[in-house]
Amino acid sequence: MSVVGIDLGNLQAIIAVARNRGIDVICNEVSNRATPNIVSFGPKQRYIGEAAKTQEISNAKNTIVSLKRLAGRTFDDPEVQEVEKNFIMAELADVNGQAGVKVNYLGEEQVFSNVQLIAMYLNKLKDITAAEINGPVSDCVITVPGWFTEVQRRAVLTASEIVGLNCLRLVNDLTAAALGYGITKTDLPEEKAKNVAFVDIGHSSYTCQIASFVKGQLTVRGQAFDTHFGGRDFDAVIVEKLAEEFKEKFKIDVYTNKKALLRLRVAAERCKKVLSANPQAPVNIESIMDDKDVSAMVNRTDFEEWATHLFTRTKDVLEKALESAGMAVEDIDSVEMVGGTTRIPAIKETISKFFGKSISTTLNQDEAVARGAALQCAMLSPVFKVREFRVNDVVTYPIKLTWEATPEEEETEIVVFDNNNSIPSTKILTFFRREPFTLQAVYAKPDTLPRGINPWIGQYNIKNVEPVNGEPAQVKVKVRLNIHGILSVESAYTVEEKMVEEETKNKDGEKETKTVKKLVKTGELPVSSGTTALPKKLVDEYVEKESQMYVSDKLIAETEAAKNSLEEYGYEMRDKIIGPLSEFIDPSEKDGFAKDLNAVVDWIYEDGYDEPKSVYVEKLDALKKIGTPVVERYREEQERPHAERSLRETLERLTQEAMSSNEKYSHIPAHEKQDIVERCERAGRWMDEQNAKQKKVPKHETPVLTTKDIKKEEEAVIFFANPILNKPKPAPKVEEPAATAETDTPMEDVKSDEKKEDMDID
Repeated sequence: MSVVGIDLGNLQAIIAVARNRGIDVICNEVSNRATPNIVSFGPKQRYIGEAAKTQEISNAKNTIVSLKRLAGRTFDDPEVQEVEKNFIMAELADVNGQAGVKVNYLGEEQVFSNVQLIAMYLNKLKDITAAEINGPVSDCVITVPGWFTEVQRRAVLTASEIVGLNCLRLVNDLTAAALGYGITKTDLPEEKAKNVAFVDIGHSSYTCQIASFVKGQLTVRGQAFDTHFGGRDFDAVIVEKLAEEFKEKFKIDVYTNKKALLRLRVAAERCKKVLSANPQAPVNIESIMDDKDVSAMVNRTDFEEWATHLFTRTKDVLEKALESAGMAVEDIDSVEMVGGTTRIPAIKETISKFFGKSISTTLNQDEAVARGAALQCAMLSPVFKVREFRVNDVVTYPIKLTWEATPEEEETEIVVFDNNNSIPSTKILTFFRREPFTLQAVYAKPDTLPRGINPWIGQYNIKNVEPVNGEPAQVKVKVRLNIHGILSVESAYTVEEKMVEEETKNKDGEKETKTVKKLVKTGELPVSSGTTALPKKLVDEYVEKESQMYVSDKLIAETEAAKNSLEEYGYEMRDKIIGPLSEFIDPSEKDGFAKDLNAVVDWIYEDGYDEPKSVYVEKLDALKKIGTPVVERYREEQERPHAERSLRETLERLTQEAMSSNEKYSHIPAHEKQDIVERCERAGRWMDEQNAKQKKVPKHETPVLTTKDIKKEEEAVIFFANPILNKPKPAPKVEEPAATAETDTPMEDVKSDEKKEDMDID
């Protein structure tokens, strides 16, 4: 069973698996430990991850990045139209009310929703994991930002469902990092908690979480976010300044050319990374646009000046996180940082100065979240036994239920899960009603939500409510916030106050029966829900569509592999039959075979460039029908001398051992030793005879003596000789002492040390 943790980042994803009594971060098909979060569409297939990265510029109109930022968004969402539109070159589209893209795929325009795009990417991660662990992948834990709302979390869960991943938990990314930090610590206090500030600045957002640790437990105290503070925002600063410089210096405007802008963004990202470790970084872009090469030198001091408006926002999130946790700077014992953007020196310096302490380097900045997710998966899996460690995560945004006022109740709302309420959590609410009623779930503080997110969570209709004896029925509603941070009304039922008999014990410890008033459950009530979840019919359509595309991509990949194999075989054999294989091919076939090889190579680049897999396989099999025997004859010619040398060395060794006067073989009868010698001589004569026959056979004909025959003869000789040479020596006969009259030996005559030996049973 798989135990997998996926750090689903905006720029890339990192996969960790639990195995060999530890957590390993695995590599993708090109041996990188992080897989780009990109999906690209071509005329024949999809390209995902590393394959899509190579087409990010050349196929920009059909390539989608920032998949995570689209999760759960609508097409009209201002975040999509005003922010993400600047980073995604593909045309954005409305797909069943969701934000999606319109691309050219399989030669026609098609639209895909954000859920489908995330599902495609997760399917790629699933394949990478399956290839690494050599087995199926099912159970996993996926990380999401703490600021994700219900609709965004549902989008990721639905995407994982589409590709057959069983997501055991959607865990907040910094909670995963905190788990990885705490579970390995052996010096955590038992009483006074250790407070740690975790700071994560990734590609597109900034999070600070305050967590308290005691032995065997972590509790999230508070958190704060800035959803528009990340690596890409610093890249944009460099892009803007360099675009101005290039416009003045080289008379080009990169904003008028999408591909030029993409090239500049790639260069800006590289420049930012270099500046994290060096005082200056060169920027050189060949043929950025209009066949012009551009270059510039960026100093760290200039960069910090350009990004002043970003650096000044660094403290804001830290202050809000402390306020949320109800703590002061002095209460923080340690500061841990994760995320690539935290490598920028000015950010590290600001955060260190704010907390008044140096930044700890306990965690791997890139992989800590994925490792924590894998640990969480192992804790939830029945397969692994993990050190006992409790994780107390909290609600990011308070949730309230609203309803229409009734004569019995003037109140119309209640906050069921307040800020920093633990997850998972269950509440039971009591209502007095004469008829069916409806509950609306909404976020209590819409202004704290990410911009563009609808605060509505769901509607729950409690049915079949009737008055009891002319009075309002007492209805209990069970509301749950599950392990993913998703709200549901699990059940509703009626209760009545009834007199029931109950056994109790009096002061003397004797049992007695008392009649007491108790609330008794009298019936279940049906609940119908309307939430932000996608309709089942639509999800089923997505599952079928993804399955079709996956099979198509696999066939295309296999077809490409078959074509490459045919091309490689054609080139390789064409050179070898006039080289090392020339003596081993029948002269009557040689010219025809060479002609066939040349024809195949030419055909691939002309009429055979886009043929079905079966055509390539058929042509390769036809060529191998002639080529394989040639290769086998050549291989036999190369390996036969080695096999013969091995046989003769074995015959010589066994003959020497059989004729040896060594004490080791003295117990073996002479006639059996002679049998070994004769068997070796017979094998030697067989080898000589077969060699003589083989010399008469031309190299282009099937050999009469093969390596297999020689090895078989060697094994037969060994099988004959070893039982004789390894025969154990007979045990020496023990002579019994002659009986004497004095058989009754007194105890005092037995040596004391002999008595001890007999009694020593330790």
